[in-house]
Amino acid sequence: MKALFFDIDGTLLSEKTRQVPESAKEAIKEARRRGHQVFINTGRVYCHLAQIRSQVEADGYLCGCGTCVVVHGEILYRHAIPHDRGMQIKRDIDECGLDGVLEGTEGCYIHKTPSRIPKVEELKQALADSGCIIPHYWEEDGYVFDKFYLGADENSRPMELFGRMKDIEVIDRGDGFYECVPRGHSKATAIDQVLKHCGIRLEDAYVFGDSSNDLSMFRYASNCILMGSHSPVLEPYASFVTKTVEEDGIAYAMKELGII
Repeated sequence: MKALFFDIDGTLLSEKTRQVPESAKEAIKEARRRGHQVFINTGRVYCHLAQIRSQVEADGYLCGCGTCVVVHGEILYRHAIPHDRGMQIKRDIDECGLDGVLEGTEGCYIHKTPSRIPKVEELKQALADSGCIIPHYWEEDGYVFDKFYLGADENSRPMELFGRMKDIEVIDRGDGFYECVPRGHSKATAIDQVLKHCGIRLEDAYVFGDSSNDLSMFRYASNCILMGSHSPVLEPYASFVTKTVEEDGIAYAMKELGII
């Protein structure tokens, strides 16, 4: 039995069509039919998985860069940033002129007012369209969050902010965006928990990814499948480079590697 771990955006889900190709769906069904375990391993928090859960059958969901792990319908692990620390982080973000989304398992939290950073406003709209934004705003304090995603512009001071957040791992996603995760959590730590829980050897784990937040799992695993369109930071760790999502890269790799 093998364990297959799939990133979503740019790996399973086309960033052009916003759909999972039929070839990928069928390949995953065949893998499960053969007894392999399939897991979604994503930077998205659990509330942002409705679309992918409706399109892909999986045995578990590793969410929020390792901050929430759900296996066979049960929560294996959950970590939220402590409430008081989260409130300080919000104040620091505002003081340093960044903006973004606070991501929790139950929902995502945004400022009441529109962002001056256009790409942040686009992100907020996309989350709203997916049903992730719930009726509690950034300015309120009756909630906790697991991680956060920030945008910066020429008036922001990101390095000052990150200097205040020694307990947060910052992943530079490019174009002024930063994915911020509590230290000690990553896609790799989530895989490690799942493998131990399911009794699966590391050499039987296969990871599929394309972007910088996949780096931890590419460093951790030995079977690393890199999508045709990808971040160069992953190239030193790739054991197999497949085609793009739109070129049926998932199905192609699984067939070439003898998984299906």
